[in-house]
Amino acid sequence: MQKIMLTGKIHIARLTQCELDYEGSLEIDIDLMEAGGILPYEKILVVNRNNGERLETYAIPGPAGSKVFCLNGPAAHRGKVGDVVTIMAFSVLTEEEAVTKKPKIIVLDADNNIAERKGSA
Repeated sequence: MQKIMLTGKIHIARLTQCELDYEGSLEIDIDLMEAGGILPYEKILVVNRNNGERLETYAIPGPAGSKVFCLNGPAAHRGKVGDVVTIMAFSVLTEEEAVTKKPKIIVLDADNNIAERKGSA
């Protein structure tokens, strides 16, 4: 049996940009992606705390140290600069892996700096 489990999460990120004229995705500072256990081009679920919107897209790496979180393409309609979002990545694991695997979770502050690390982060 296989289970779909949370393996990476960035909590309380603030959107820094929304760019409608782009092919799609969420651009994330590569340093924060790595700290949160999210790979470049991995499928992600984005939940917007401000308006309740949820969307699936993929993560694209932004410049290291930039603290960027930019909704691109049609997804730009699902948020605005300053909105607080949570980004989650899930993986398919065997039941044995699922019992022992701990997700990497980071919690950010108001400036998109890492305030707390949880799980295996």
